[in-house]
Amino acid sequence: MILAPRPWLPLGILALGLALLPLQRLWGGAAIAAGVVGLLGLFLLLQTLLLRLQFSDEALLVWSRSRLLRRFPYSDWLGWTVFWGPLPVLFYFRERQSPHLLPVIFDATALRQQLELHLSALP
Repeated sequence: MILAPRPWLPLGILALGLALLPLQRLWGGAAIAAGVVGLLGLFLLLQTLLLRLQFSDEALLVWSRSRLLRRFPYSDWLGWTVFWGPLPVLFYFRERQSPHLLPVIFDATALRQQLELHLSALP
């Protein structure tokens, strides 16, 4: 199962950057903040176009176009969560070696379904 891309988070961050621009009259740093937020939104939008998450029988696979970037075997996972329930923006999972935090730039409903399917035995 490959998760479908969802650009809502990057587009929301870009909108926030644009919303900060009119504040530059009140606060001189607003233009810099708007630029930083806007660049983050553009970066995440690019990642939305390039990256895909695939749930295989044994591991979560991260793809960039047709190239496999990383493999996360389920046997190494200690736990996972998707932050901010109705508006999921961050996906956290912990392996034995390290924690990982990813922006939700893909279908969050399918993400939860696949996590529950493949990792239901985790606490």
